[in-house]
Amino acid sequence: MANFENLVELFERSIKLYGSRDLFGTKKDDQWNWLSYGEIGRLVDNFRGGLASLGIQRGDRVAIISNNRVEWAVAAYACYGLGAALVPMYEAQLAKEWAFIINDCEAVAVIAATSQIHEKCREIPETAPTLKHIIGLALPKSDPLSYDALLEAGAQKPVPAIKPTPEDTACLIYTSGTTGNPKGVILTHGNICSNINAVHACFPLNAEDRSLSFLPWAHSFGHTCELHAFLSLGASMALAEAVDKIVPNLAEVKPTVLVSVPRIFNRIYDGVNKQMAAKPAVVRNLFHAGIRIATKKRNGEALSLGDKLNFALANKIVFSKIRQKFGGRLKYAVSGGAALSREVAEFIDGLGIKVFEGYGLTETSPIISANRPDAHRIGSVGKLIDGVKVIIDKTESGDPKHGEIVVTGPNVMKGYHNRPEENQAVFTTDKCFRTGDLGYIDEEGFLYITGRIKEQYKLENGKYVAPAPLEEQLKLSPFILNTMVYGDNRLHNVALVVPDLDAVKEWAKTEGVSYQAAADLLTNARVIAMIQSEVDKYSTEWKGFERVKRITLAEEDFTTDNGMLTPSLKLKRRVAWQRYQKQIESLYETKNKSGSTSDAAA
Repeated sequence: MANFENLVELFERSIKLYGSRDLFGTKKDDQWNWLSYGEIGRLVDNFRGGLASLGIQRGDRVAIISNNRVEWAVAAYACYGLGAALVPMYEAQLAKEWAFIINDCEAVAVIAATSQIHEKCREIPETAPTLKHIIGLALPKSDPLSYDALLEAGAQKPVPAIKPTPEDTACLIYTSGTTGNPKGVILTHGNICSNINAVHACFPLNAEDRSLSFLPWAHSFGHTCELHAFLSLGASMALAEAVDKIVPNLAEVKPTVLVSVPRIFNRIYDGVNKQMAAKPAVVRNLFHAGIRIATKKRNGEALSLGDKLNFALANKIVFSKIRQKFGGRLKYAVSGGAALSREVAEFIDGLGIKVFEGYGLTETSPIISANRPDAHRIGSVGKLIDGVKVIIDKTESGDPKHGEIVVTGPNVMKGYHNRPEENQAVFTTDKCFRTGDLGYIDEEGFLYITGRIKEQYKLENGKYVAPAPLEEQLKLSPFILNTMVYGDNRLHNVALVVPDLDAVKEWAKTEGVSYQAAADLLTNARVIAMIQSEVDKYSTEWKGFERVKRITLAEEDFTTDNGMLTPSLKLKRRVAWQRYQKQIESLYETKNKSGSTSDAAA
């Protein structure tokens, strides 16, 4: 069993053991090209020397603004080898957020992925006096602060890697935050390595495994569970071209593992269902029968001879072809970052791809719990990993079973950088971490997540609602791209819905609904009624007080570009509320006989 104490030790061990094996694959000119462990090892050695030539040393912070790429990983391991902390950021973030983070963490250098980002970074030293070097991945080699020039400088004057202690800071990952400025989570080498050691203990992965990497390494889930964990195993990672190229890239690189957030699995679910809807009735029926039988089998129910024959047919005629579109070798789907719908999990599992859902936060490096081959229950986020303990702290809702998840273990962060008040708020007197998430542990030790305290609100009748899981369920409809459920201090819930206009247009065509422009569909009574029926259809298992009574439609999807989503794809409720407040509040108004308005009754 692995027992890593720092990321430098982990990296050097893998370079030595797996030198000739493929590590990173990138696509250029329609060809996938692979760099080996040995080649990456040499790049890290050279870049470490290049950073040292700038005077970067132990205790410094180096920021990087980049999507996943080979240079990202090279920069990360070069920093660790100098005892410097990496501070990753997203290309999708605003320039003012980059400036805030660089100033807050007191970075001495920033690595910019593109020429546009590099140009914007040139303005940052005015607000971040510690920033001395702006390194460009896109700069020409003639520039001494280019990636290539620093590689050359390091090759000419090599610097040996230091061995950080488990208590040394490895990185500051800034939580994107749905409100206020981001907070820098201080994660040590020991924090992250405790998680990687747990991955080795939980999952049957090895050097033959391969992932398609698209979950940002700037996100703690991608950072630990894919980049560091896969590298520690000698496995390989193909870097996806873009989110919209995931499915064709899957077919090309043939991964064995897919590490993702629910949003991507929901897209796969939706895409397969749309394809099945266009198939002949016999194929559709076989597909749905196969999924039902797979669920029975997983639940331990006895299968009839007919069930066994139908499942074998479904697997051969339908499921195998779907798996082939994902490369034909995909055996595990690992989900984290948010709750995965049970329906989607059962669907993917039914296709013959084992789904392992886990749970954690940036502040816990991130894994707290995970499903695994020997302890697997769909709907839960698995059992606690080794060394981690959880207390369920009861909340004011008075529910005897649910409460706030409070964590202690070697994975818990050192604290928030320069945020003493925030630290006081999240740590108990005995240094346990308050997650802010609601959940419970069943009698067999499986953890379930039921919502988030900050998002939870109380209806006028005193009932508490956690909206996020409800929203995820509604997004399973092929007609719904995104949604926000709302009902704070109201009689009932309503929802802002972003419809899939392409799907709505197809429906309108078959139903004979005429319109001039796509925007006209948003106010069409028949379209609204159809979307409401979809909301009702996908909320049949909700409690009565959770049901959405009325909806309003919005044309623009929630994205990071328009500020509605965080870089980790969480809804910024405050931003959505500010933008659509009048539209949402109008759902609670009805005209009485005198023509005035009042709150609608439930």
